[in-house]
Amino acid sequence: MSPRRPAVANRFLRRAGAGEIVRRLTAKAVLDQDLIGPGDRILVAASGGKDSTVMAWALSSLRPALSRGGPGYELEALHISSDFCACCKKSALAQRFEGWDIPLEDLFVPVIGRLKDGEKMNCYWCSTQRRTELLKYATERGFNKIALGHHLDDIIETFFMNLCSKGELDPMAIKIRYRKYPVTLIRPLAYLEERQIIACAQEQDILTGACTCPYGVNSKRRDMRKKLAAFTGNSGPVKRRILAALSREAPGFITAHR
Repeated sequence: MSPRRPAVANRFLRRAGAGEIVRRLTAKAVLDQDLIGPGDRILVAASGGKDSTVMAWALSSLRPALSRGGPGYELEALHISSDFCACCKKSALAQRFEGWDIPLEDLFVPVIGRLKDGEKMNCYWCSTQRRTELLKYATERGFNKIALGHHLDDIIETFFMNLCSKGELDPMAIKIRYRKYPVTLIRPLAYLEERQIIACAQEQDILTGACTCPYGVNSKRRDMRKKLAAFTGNSGPVKRRILAALSREAPGFITAHR
């Protein structure tokens, strides 16, 4: 059976409020790609930024609808503190998550401290360290899913970066099953553009409290983002057609095994 196309009604996207767009497209991604099931224990990777915070809000508000009267899913969150970024207001973040009935824990990871002599800090190293700690934490505490806040623009940018720099059809999968860990990574915001998330964050008063990594977007991703904006005209329908093509043609786009 071929993957379901992530088609959405453009009329709805033009007329609905920002929060409702996020809720609807998150629910569609969850149902289309079978990201959440009854009784799942989901660990939200809470960076403190707009994407993961909007995702937490959406997953919390969607619990009644996605449960459909059956066993619901549990949500807890983990924020990873590091030795190079202290901009996240953890008490405010914890209070916000508490209001959504999502307990938040904090874990310190010396990302820079783990660098070997002569190595420099970079986004890949940081993400690898954080991902490893998330997997260990989830496994030790009985979570079977980890929710990451990557969105449609992240997915398309990563695909073209890997295509152009490595010559590989290596997508950012919407769902990753690990052989080493009894945990599945899910990306519930896969159908959402970044600008839709920003609009929701503004509507829900999330954007003002979101933190930003001091290293920012790496130069390769920034360059690809500009090229794709020019290529697609920053058109939502065009981006979704690319997503639909990837779902049909790119190996491992929907579900990857690692």
